[in-house]
Amino acid sequence: MTKKAFWFDPYSTSHKAYVVSVTGDEVILNSTIFFAFSGGQESDHGTIGEYPVLSARKDGLNIVYTLPQGHKLSPAQKVDIKIDWPRRYRLMRLHFAAELVLELVYQELDGIEKIGAHIAADKARIDFIWPQSIAPLLSEFAENANHIVSSNLEICTGFEDEPNERRYWEIEGLSRVSCGGTHVRRTGEIGPVRLKRNNIGKGKERVEIFLIE
Repeated sequence: MTKKAFWFDPYSTSHKAYVVSVTGDEVILNSTIFFAFSGGQESDHGTIGEYPVLSARKDGLNIVYTLPQGHKLSPAQKVDIKIDWPRRYRLMRLHFAAELVLELVYQELDGIEKIGAHIAADKARIDFIWPQSIAPLLSEFAENANHIVSSNLEICTGFEDEPNERRYWEIEGLSRVSCGGTHVRRTGEIGPVRLKRNNIGKGKERVEIFLIE
C-alpha cells in the first residue's frame, strides 16, 4: 500500500521515499506526495528521482507512476519526489471551489444528478443531468460560493473508512462530503470565483468554475 502523504500535508512540495517495485517503466513507492488522477482531479506534475512522471494512476491501494523508458530506478532505492507547487495549489483551490458549487447546486435543485467532473489547473467543471438551463441560477450560486469563500471557514478532512482509504471533507454547519482529493485548509484560500454555463447536449448542463486572479 502506498502511503498518501498528500492527505496529511497537501502543502508539501518535496518528499523522500523508497521504491517498492519496478515493472518496466512503472514504479510503486512506499510513500508519496504525488497525487494520482482521482475523482476528476488531475494528477500532479513533477519528478521522482529526477525523472519526470509521465502519468500516475491508482491501482487498489497503491499508486503506479509511469516514468520514461530507460530510467535507472530499482527496488529499495531511495528517491526524492518533487511536485509543481503552483499547479498543485491551483488544483487544490479549484477542486474545493467545485466542491462548494456542487453542494450549493444540490441544496437548491432537488433531483439534479451529477454525471461528471474535471479539475484542471485552468478551470474546473461539473456536468449534470437537468432538463432546463441552469444559467438563471449561476449568479446566485456564485454569490453564495463567494460568501463562503470570504468567510474563510475551516475545512476539516479525515477518514470515514481508514482501511479502505475513504476520506471526507467537512465545513461545520454546511456539509460533510466523501472526497479523496487534496484540499486547502480554509475557504479563504480559494479566492473569488466566477461561474459559466455550457450547454453540452439536450438535458445536460455543465457549470465551469474559474478563479478570479
